[in-house]
Amino acid sequence: MVCSSCLFFFLFVSLKVLSVASTQEPDFAYGCTHGSCYPATGDLLVGREMNLKASSTCGLRRREPYCIVSHLQEEKKCFHCDSRRPYDPYSNPTSHRIENVITTFKPHRKKSWWQSENGKSDVYLQLDLEAEFHFTHVIMTFKTFRPAAMLIERSADFGRTWQVYRYFAFDCESTFPGISQGPLRKVDDVICESRYSDIEPSTEGEVIYRVLEPAIQIEDPYSPNIQNQLKITNLRLNLTKLHTLGDNLLDSRTEIKEKYYYAIYELVVRGNCFCYGHASECAPIDGIRDDIEGMVHGRCVCKHNTKGLNCEQCDDFYNDLPWRPAEGRNTNACKKCNCNGHSNQCHFDMAVYLATGNVSGGVCDNCLHNTMGRNCEICKPFYYQDPTRDIRDPGVCVACDCDPDGSLNGGICDGHDDPSLAMIAGQCRCKDNVEGPRCDKCKPGFFGLSASDPCGCQPCKCDPRGTVSGSSQCDPVSGDCFCKRLVTGHSCNQCLVRRHWALSHDAGGCRGCDCDVGGASDNQCSMETGQCHCRSHMIGRQCNQVESGYFFMALDHYIYEAENAKLGQVINGNSPLNHLKKLNREYQPGRPVSWTGTGFARAPEGGTLEFAINNIPYSMEYDILIRYELQVDYIKPSRLMFSFSCIPKYSQFVVLPQPVCLERGVSYKLRVEFIRYADRNSIITSTNAFVLVDSIALLPRYSSLEMFTAGDPASVTRKQSYERYRCHETAKSVSRPQMSEVCAKLITSMSALINDGALPCECDPQGSLSSECDVRGGQCRCSPNVSGRRCDECAPGAYGFGPSGCKLCECSLEGSQSRFCERYSGQCLCRAGAFGQRCDGCQAGHWGFPNCRPCECNGHADECNQRTGACINCRSNTAGEKCDRCDNGYYGNPTLGLGSQCRPCPCPEGPDSGRNFAASCYQDNRNQQVVCNCNQGYTGPRCDECASGYYGDPSKIGGQCQPCRCSNNIDLSDPEACDKHTGQCLKCLYNTEGPDCGVCKSRYYGDASRQCTCNFLGTEHSQCLSREDCVCQRATGQCQCLPHVIGQTCDHCAPNYWNLASGQGCESCGCDPDNAYTSACNEFTGQCQCRVGFGGKTCKDCQENHWGDPRVLCRACDCDPRGIESSQCNRVTGHCECKQGVSGVRCDQCARGFSGTFPDCKPCHQCFGDWDRIVQDLATRTKVLTDRAKELQTTGLTRAFERKFKELEDILVSSSALFLSLRAQITETTDTLNQLEGDLTAVQDSNYEASNALSTLEREAKELNLNSDQLNRQLDILKNSNFLVYFRTVDILFLPCGGAGCRDDEGKRHCGGMNCNGAIAVAKNALDRSKHAEKDLQSFLCNLYCLDGLIKVADAKTKAQEAKDKAQAALEKASDTKNKADHSNNDLRDLIKQIRDFLMREFILYYIILYYIILYYIILYYIILYYIILYYIILYSHVWFLCFWFCL
Repeated sequence: MVCSSCLFFFLFVSLKVLSVASTQEPDFAYGCTHGSCYPATGDLLVGREMNLKASSTCGLRRREPYCIVSHLQEEKKCFHCDSRRPYDPYSNPTSHRIENVITTFKPHRKKSWWQSENGKSDVYLQLDLEAEFHFTHVIMTFKTFRPAAMLIERSADFGRTWQVYRYFAFDCESTFPGISQGPLRKVDDVICESRYSDIEPSTEGEVIYRVLEPAIQIEDPYSPNIQNQLKITNLRLNLTKLHTLGDNLLDSRTEIKEKYYYAIYELVVRGNCFCYGHASECAPIDGIRDDIEGMVHGRCVCKHNTKGLNCEQCDDFYNDLPWRPAEGRNTNACKKCNCNGHSNQCHFDMAVYLATGNVSGGVCDNCLHNTMGRNCEICKPFYYQDPTRDIRDPGVCVACDCDPDGSLNGGICDGHDDPSLAMIAGQCRCKDNVEGPRCDKCKPGFFGLSASDPCGCQPCKCDPRGTVSGSSQCDPVSGDCFCKRLVTGHSCNQCLVRRHWALSHDAGGCRGCDCDVGGASDNQCSMETGQCHCRSHMIGRQCNQVESGYFFMALDHYIYEAENAKLGQVINGNSPLNHLKKLNREYQPGRPVSWTGTGFARAPEGGTLEFAINNIPYSMEYDILIRYELQVDYIKPSRLMFSFSCIPKYSQFVVLPQPVCLERGVSYKLRVEFIRYADRNSIITSTNAFVLVDSIALLPRYSSLEMFTAGDPASVTRKQSYERYRCHETAKSVSRPQMSEVCAKLITSMSALINDGALPCECDPQGSLSSECDVRGGQCRCSPNVSGRRCDECAPGAYGFGPSGCKLCECSLEGSQSRFCERYSGQCLCRAGAFGQRCDGCQAGHWGFPNCRPCECNGHADECNQRTGACINCRSNTAGEKCDRCDNGYYGNPTLGLGSQCRPCPCPEGPDSGRNFAASCYQDNRNQQVVCNCNQGYTGPRCDECASGYYGDPSKIGGQCQPCRCSNNIDLSDPEACDKHTGQCLKCLYNTEGPDCGVCKSRYYGDASRQCTCNFLGTEHSQCLSREDCVCQRATGQCQCLPHVIGQTCDHCAPNYWNLASGQGCESCGCDPDNAYTSACNEFTGQCQCRVGFGGKTCKDCQENHWGDPRVLCRACDCDPRGIESSQCNRVTGHCECKQGVSGVRCDQCARGFSGTFPDCKPCHQCFGDWDRIVQDLATRTKVLTDRAKELQTTGLTRAFERKFKELEDILVSSSALFLSLRAQITETTDTLNQLEGDLTAVQDSNYEASNALSTLEREAKELNLNSDQLNRQLDILKNSNFLVYFRTVDILFLPCGGAGCRDDEGKRHCGGMNCNGAIAVAKNALDRSKHAEKDLQSFLCNLYCLDGLIKVADAKTKAQEAKDKAQAALEKASDTKNKADHSNNDLRDLIKQIRDFLMREFILYYIILYYIILYYIILYYIILYYIILYYIILYSHVWFLCFWFCL
């Protein structure tokens, strides 16, 4: 449509030029030097006839007929098309090729067109461009009907892919199903619209498509989305359906099809070479002619250091800033890169740009002269910057001189000087373990310089314990360390030989193994741990300790007891002995033991003892230790005999002077003969002398062991120590003296060597307390009265060997023959008259050992206590020490001789009957009655009843009396306190109740001594019988509270609650969290603690005598105390509550209808009240019209006029004749504008005349006089009028014209005049009506004078003066409005002049003029309406003034 198209062109120019100018208007006078610049927009078809093609053209192969449907009046209706040659207005006017649609502005413009073949519906027109262009809009002017359906497509990749711009169809839903019909929401929405597909008009109909719809706001015209929408390389118009009259459906003849085809007068494809503000002109692309006038070329002539067809890139070496389009005065030119003369190539890096704070983003490429970096400002690795040369010097970078093996990063040196980073140009950076200017040698303590080592050199792996002086240095090449004397190895971490270990800081570096000579098999040890090679069951590093359960033997370990020896024949003719007499000796506590075993063997004179020896552990010499013997025969299997001298008389042991050599694994017998010693002077007599022999022992002779005789210094030292400390003497006596540590160590080694390790303890599991024994000697820890090294037999004087040890015999000294007893039974050997295991008692029936006498038990017992004589196990129900009284439960006198028996107590039955409830009974001597002593809980003569406080049925078998379970809350002396049969409690005491008196009575709790004290207001009413009688929990006394009530007695509200007195529970305080100090309130009133400035119970209101929104601000009421009813103003508006006759926000002035000076306000005359009601009604109606006027001023249209303007818009669109004769009408339009300018002057004159007419109205009003009935009718008309609105100045234009809605005789829109029934004509009619209403008002004033003639003159003069003042104010406002209208007229004249000048540049702006013409019609309508409203306002003011004037 015409109006929409003109709006589009206006917005398109704004997009390309004016919208940019709205921010920073470019100055075209300076070209591209000082800001953005833009190439001109033009028709992309100009110069591209060869690039435009159509899929169907009439007459290309032969001459073809066609007819024109719309030629109804003309005689000739059918013509011929011959397009075999190009169009020529003289020689070939019937050619209708596609190039005819290109605009040429030639006189024959309407005589040439493109036309398709007859009857073809699917036809397309395609424009192929040689480069990318920005396409803005297309205009198609059809000679025939516009297509019933078509679509516009575009390609941005030279035809490889296509996208649809827009669908057009008379019936979108059926033709293009699934395509939205709008409205448009985004610029790239694809919709179908119907406004360009109607069958009318039959010719010169237009189809207009705009890429960017003006109704959609575009924030960024350079956004990728907008640029992509505008970019095209190909444009295709697909005509898919013809408009027909329907006869082609009934008749398919060729003549019918000749009427239906596509024909286009003109095709305009507007676009430009878009250069982003970096070019003001475009040049032809290679191969395109440059001599065609008006052709839009495709290659931008770029400025601002840009390049590319569209100046979309920065030029080479101008990439220091990101490319941006030019904007206004800002060229956004590309900036040259800074490469310090070492490169001529660079690129832009956005990350670098952002990192520099949007200062520089250029990165140099291919830096020369061994430089690198973003600006070629640093030297490459392995080069450094010579500080004496300029950065732009080609020789500024010098090669590093660093050993690559010892330098970091293969030999990179410091690239430049930087004191803050301790960098010195050219300085090598050595690896951690390398030093030297060139980093070519290892640091002290390191060796083996290598490139593969990240640290350069390896640290010397020298063990400080094994190196000389503890140094960690080594050979810098091989890494060998400098070891101590006894240390070896690459790292000095090994001892030289296996007899050394414990690498240490000692001078020699290692220590000797020092293995125990007996406990270890040799003197070698582990170099790591020093552990020696131990013998069996030996442990410890030196093998000088034993495992758990093993021991070292003592020197006298191999002991042979004389008690176990064999007694031989007596020599010299004495009688032979058949058995060996043994003498056991009992251990005395606290006294040392001087014997081994159980005692001694008693050897008589002339007797012999043979000892069997078969456990020799080691072949060597042994010393024989004998305790008290006279002569010894050493008997081998060959029966060899040796003789020795006598032993000392008072000695207990003797060691034979000569050792004996015993071999391992050989059994030996050792015979000892006991012969009296006699010399030549002695007299031999026959005696019975004997010797007590304890035992013999084999003592290893140290001089036969290699550990003492090897000859090495160690063995010599051991021998000297053994002899110095007399270690051999410690084993001779049974009672051992304290052994020195030296001897203990040597004897330990001897034991391990002789026994090839340690000996097992073998503690008897029954006789010992532990499986472990004393490591020195092997003595186990024995149980009581157990003896032996292994704790395997009872000690002398004990018996019964077992897990708990042995028991002492305890034989009586008076009754037994010995203190020893039988070892198993413990029976002592008793003397005559003594009895018992210990021989310590009398025979049965007697007592008083050792003076035994008979027991006295009255015939009721056979035995009595051996010591006290008390009878044991009395019979016949008797008891007592002599069985001389009856047992409990029996009665009688059982004394011997009285013959009385003990009988059962009948209480009620005997003791064994199960029904005896008495502790005892007795027979009364007076009446011989049995008296029962009843148990607790029983009563009655026979204890057959339950006592008070007990219940049960003792009369039944198994029946008994039990205590009544009444929780100790009954009187036990009251026989009726509980039921004697059931046990039910009947008389509960202490405020208790229940079957067991176990609960408190109602209103009592705890121990029943405290009464419930519930608050009636806070307690559930269902728990209260009255205000003073409420129930609580019987255990705790807690009352059952109402909601939000707390306390044991429910006597106060929970935190943040109040109103306990309500009796319904407590209510929430509801304090405002922002306006109150705390969430708590007064428990009784509910008042919160408000902050300053806030009030109300919950602090949600403003403080008293304040107003406002408490969430924003509270203000103090500012009321005049002389005119208020209350000091509290309206809490929302702040308006004070005024007294009658007082008004104003502060109540400081007289109210409407009152006169005088505040505060002395007096009511006005009754006349004011009557008029005030009328005025208020008029004011209400005026307010309605004012709101409508505001809506018109804001939107320009209202619902009441939308339909008319829609019709007007459709008419403007269909008025294509305006476009066909565009150039001819430009001149005509110019004349019209000149005429409009003259009319504006006339309007000003009319305004002046209207002002004079208003002045005349005041004079003519005095002549008005009508009757009252006519006055009422006219008043109703005035009330219902729609022209009374409140005055408001509106800056709009006033132009004399017919206004919107005017049409000529043919129904077309035209400017019109006062008789066209347009907006102005309607306004004129309204003006006439207002004049008629004015006369009615004048008549009303006359009658008013007649009706109110009695009004006081003083009041009339006052009100008349007020009316005059108001009328004068209205006249002044009207004058101001007129001045503003004049100013608007001047602005319109300037606009028309600017439009006239701009029309000379570009014909397209003609549409803009039409836009303003339409706008002018709209504005004119509202100007007239405004003046009508103003007229009535002024008229009303004058009427009121005249009313009071005539009253005077």
